[in-house]
Amino acid sequence: MARTPLWKSIALALTADIAEARYQTGDQLPTEAQLAAKFGVNRHTVRRALAEMADQGLVHARRGAGVFVAARPTDYPIGKRVRFHQSVAAGGQTPTKRLLALGTRAADTREAQALNLPTGAAVLVYDGLSLADGAPIALFRSTFPADRFPDLHAALSETHSVTQALIRCGVEDYTRATTRITAKLANATQALHLRIAEGAPILRTVGLNIDAKGEPVEYGCTWFAGDRVTLTVDGI
Repeated sequence: MARTPLWKSIALALTADIAEARYQTGDQLPTEAQLAAKFGVNRHTVRRALAEMADQGLVHARRGAGVFVAARPTDYPIGKRVRFHQSVAAGGQTPTKRLLALGTRAADTREAQALNLPTGAAVLVYDGLSLADGAPIALFRSTFPADRFPDLHAALSETHSVTQALIRCGVEDYTRATTRITAKLANATQALHLRIAEGAPILRTVGLNIDAKGEPVEYGCTWFAGDRVTLTVDGI
């Protein structure tokens, strides 16, 4: 009777671990040396098993970081209306946001120019992490004119949703006026939050949202994990 090759048995065992949620999307697998010791084989056999799993789209390697459970890429439309929760939910994934920082400070030159404010005017800055099915896909920073929206701090603290918070502040709808997309390399802080290697590719978008009267309401920067998001451009 033909025996199952060792590398295939290892690939099947690890695939079962992923299916049973022992390893979640974005989790790092044990090192080749650790897996070799666990299964009692050499590292070449482990490497072949991981290569088979990579061919199936189950895992992917990051240079200098290790092998990770592959996240299903999230389609993220960049169009007239950019709504995180709607975009992620439309792809069959569960969207969540994590608040990292929320506070008021003086606007820098770019923020003041984008929001039509005097340099040094007060802005409310919302830093957060966007997740799809629990896996981090993007870091973001949203900046708002503080004097125009005195109740926005409380609304964002409670909802974590820019759309819902702006509705509470009287902005029923807003649209994207401009978007710029640039390829970047993750710095140490971005890599830590996104669970990627420092220097891994990321996509940065810089956008300006306006209300129905054409007045700026939000100037934002978002840094997407390059292997977890597919940006789609629609209606720009």
